[in-house]
Amino acid sequence: MILPARSTSELGAAPRHGAAIGKTLAVNTCLRELEPSEDVRRVTFRARPTARAVRYELFTALDLAGEPPRHPSEFDRLLKTALAERPRTFLVDEAQWLNGEAFEYFRYLWDEPATRFAVVFVGGEGCHTVLRREPMLSSRIFIWQHFTRLTPSEVLDVIPLFHPIWAHADPDDIAFAEQHAAHGNFRAWAQLTAHARTALARTGRPRVDQELLRWAFSRLA
Repeated sequence: MILPARSTSELGAAPRHGAAIGKTLAVNTCLRELEPSEDVRRVTFRARPTARAVRYELFTALDLAGEPPRHPSEFDRLLKTALAERPRTFLVDEAQWLNGEAFEYFRYLWDEPATRFAVVFVGGEGCHTVLRREPMLSSRIFIWQHFTRLTPSEVLDVIPLFHPIWAHADPDDIAFAEQHAAHGNFRAWAQLTAHARTALARTGRPRVDQELLRWAFSRLA
């Protein structure tokens, strides 16, 4: 999992690969475990946001009072002052949609000596390439973390801890679900868990089995 170091300012990137493998969940979980009281602000942008859009999103994420300043220089001073108050961590999701202007603005704020914040960029396909195109930013990245699908052995370790319905499931049934439906995709496991819970409630069965799992498979999108 990608985490920024707990210094005054650090940058990190969780840049690769694919949708629904649990990147954002993993980063959120690690941030909570590392520093439960950490001031984490989550930001998601639409495709190719301008520096102006980044300013307004940060204004909202920081819960700043009043109306946003009209002039960029005034806006920048306000954000720098707010970001110098105390340590914060920004989790920027879907970072593959950011362009050079947006990345440059984050670097501009981060490079200000008085500001005290870390940034974690989390993105899917293309995020690594986009970040690498910005050498002034990428050279400041503290950690690059590559996310992949769960392996079959990881599934047997992780899924019983994910939800109580899997805690006492037969490992062969978990492997069956992985092979035929989930394929190491954490979002698929979340969907499968929801449908399996419904099936358990309807049938009154004490735990999942392959017949119940086949029904759950049929409900997956």
